[in-house]
Amino acid sequence: MGALTLARAALLCATLGLFLAPWHGLQDGISEVTAWPGGSAAPLVALLLDGSRWWLWPVALLLALAAPALLRGRAGAGLAWIGAGLVLAVFGAGYAIGLNGLQWGWLAPLLGAPPAQPSLGWGAFLVLAGGIGLFAAGQAARGRFGADAFVAFLVCSCGFLLLLFVFLPLVNMLSAALYEDGRLAPAAFGARLVAPEAWSLACLSTHAGCGVVWNTLLLATLTAVISTLLGLAFALLAVRGGARGKVSAGAFRAMTILPLITPPFVVSLALIVLFGRTGIVTGFMWDWFDIPRSRWIYGLPGVLLAQVLAQAPIAFLLLDGALRAISPSLEEAASTMGARRMRVFCSVTWPLLKPALAASFLLAFVESLADFGNPLVLGGDFDVLSTRIFFAIAGARHDPGRAAALALLLLAITFGAFALQALWLGKRRYTTVTGKGDSGIPAALPAGLKLTCAAVAWPWMIFTAAVYGIILVGGFVHDIGRGDLSFTWRHLGTGFEVGWFDGPAFIGSAWDSLFTTIQVAAISAPLTAGLGILLAWLIARQNFPGRRGLEFMTMLSFAIPGTVVGVSYIMAFNVPPVELTGTALILVICFVFRNLPVGVRGGIAALAQIDKSLDEASATMGGGAFQTLRRVVLPLLRPAIVTALAYSFVTAMTAVSAVIFLVSARHNLATVYIVGRVEAGEMALAIAYSTVLIVIMLVTVLGIEKLVGRARLGRASAAAPPIRAGA
Repeated sequence: MGALTLARAALLCATLGLFLAPWHGLQDGISEVTAWPGGSAAPLVALLLDGSRWWLWPVALLLALAAPALLRGRAGAGLAWIGAGLVLAVFGAGYAIGLNGLQWGWLAPLLGAPPAQPSLGWGAFLVLAGGIGLFAAGQAARGRFGADAFVAFLVCSCGFLLLLFVFLPLVNMLSAALYEDGRLAPAAFGARLVAPEAWSLACLSTHAGCGVVWNTLLLATLTAVISTLLGLAFALLAVRGGARGKVSAGAFRAMTILPLITPPFVVSLALIVLFGRTGIVTGFMWDWFDIPRSRWIYGLPGVLLAQVLAQAPIAFLLLDGALRAISPSLEEAASTMGARRMRVFCSVTWPLLKPALAASFLLAFVESLADFGNPLVLGGDFDVLSTRIFFAIAGARHDPGRAAALALLLLAITFGAFALQALWLGKRRYTTVTGKGDSGIPAALPAGLKLTCAAVAWPWMIFTAAVYGIILVGGFVHDIGRGDLSFTWRHLGTGFEVGWFDGPAFIGSAWDSLFTTIQVAAISAPLTAGLGILLAWLIARQNFPGRRGLEFMTMLSFAIPGTVVGVSYIMAFNVPPVELTGTALILVICFVFRNLPVGVRGGIAALAQIDKSLDEASATMGGGAFQTLRRVVLPLLRPAIVTALAYSFVTAMTAVSAVIFLVSARHNLATVYIVGRVEAGEMALAIAYSTVLIVIMLVTVLGIEKLVGRARLGRASAAAPPIRAGA
């Protein structure tokens, strides 16, 4: 794509935004289009002509400056300045003038007292897209980005989106923590950060609880340690445990998919059914051993148990792969030198597992920090940062500043965990697989260690099976919590009843949330996969200024807990110039940028296996960046696309920590509906709904893989026709 072609397309897009599309009312969707071209659906040109938006005349003038050169077939470097001016003019005016009139008092001598200005609309975003296109065309005309306008536009547009939907919400949250009653209050910010609710150690000397920071750190550390040790026990049995280990590992590997497709708090429901005051196990212990009924499951033990059940299978997957990658020749060499099995394990195997152990610990730690559903359902009096942030926003005492300060503490703990992992691993090298052949035999586990792993793994396997069995069965019996196991469709009918009134009518209480969830997930999954693969291609295959910054912003959302994401989105997009709260669009955007790092890292890993000579061959044959991406790269990235699609869809179906702040009565999600049923005491309905979600996600993931397919790099099954002599 040439710079002139891109510039003309950008000018056309911006012109449509100026003359046709509604300038305001993005939060209204397309419901106001019937009023076009007047009222709330008026385009900018109409608002300029009637004088109600006179401060936006620079937008029209900048477009007028770009038009003559492009009509004469000239795309100069000055387009970059025009494009940047358009973006600054639209957003500058949007932030300067809001619903209460002028927001920036220092502009009063220049602007006077302009009227209120609502949120930007589709017309404004078409002009912004045109401005970004003009800026990219100008940069390509100057020789930047290899003079390829397609690459320039991708980099500029992706950078803009990441700034708007990742970086800006974080900055907005930081600023909200510094303000109180609309005024800058650094003292109030400091007081929030050191408040007793966060740092109190009263639990050490009294019966009062500790601060939420200590509770959060304790829970996350215990979850990470226990999950990693359990995953290690299963991985050791799988790789080094012999025939019995293979059986246990195969059974546990089948369990690893369940935490991925299970809503994060559903395990808590199963634990309540088992160990609540009227639970199955609790009743059995009372009837047979006179052990009094108690509420021990509500608090740290219950939340810890639920989180370990979810994280241990993930730790197993990480450590299983790491163990299989260790070169057997190193262990064989140690055995040849006379080292005993335990000595070989401690001196060779264990040190080489440090990166995988650190990754497993970090993942479980961060997921525990971000978990909201399990502490909400099972926390009781044990508060953590995620739940305290939620109640600071949604509780009776609405305090966004306090929520922002607590979110900053949660973010600081997350970044601290990443820093500690890097410090522990240091700069040592852990490479054991080289280009040389390796015919060594993996060292067997020491007998004592093998027995210990089996003693831990098998009981945990049985317990995990029981928990997920409750989930799959609990919604189809009358009252599993009280032992009434007679089959019934009643709970499923309450949520998913279908009537017939001159046609099918979905009258069950869960249909609206299910349809919304499927719609949002179906829209966000391909967007996440597509944007992630494009970013991966830019980062791995293109050289341009700011490449590292772009990569950092793509990974930033992975390090941010979901609760922090939800709070930052509420604060950034609840008022003009970009007002999205209460719409389905904000849910889609949240899922896309929350799950984006998976698509990016998967794409980068897949591209590392595709030699750059293929790109060079395409360029030699005259193919531009767009043709190379479409015809060469994308067909070879099918496995990465499948992974990104499946992960994005499943996460959108099961997420709760971020979106619980963003749902509305009009756009509710399945997980939020289930949380509401739990709070209302309708446990059976919540479990039945969870089972429906699990089935839908399993079918969808398998369907995505079947539809998209996998890359085929080997020889075709059918032999090529022979070449005849003389042909």
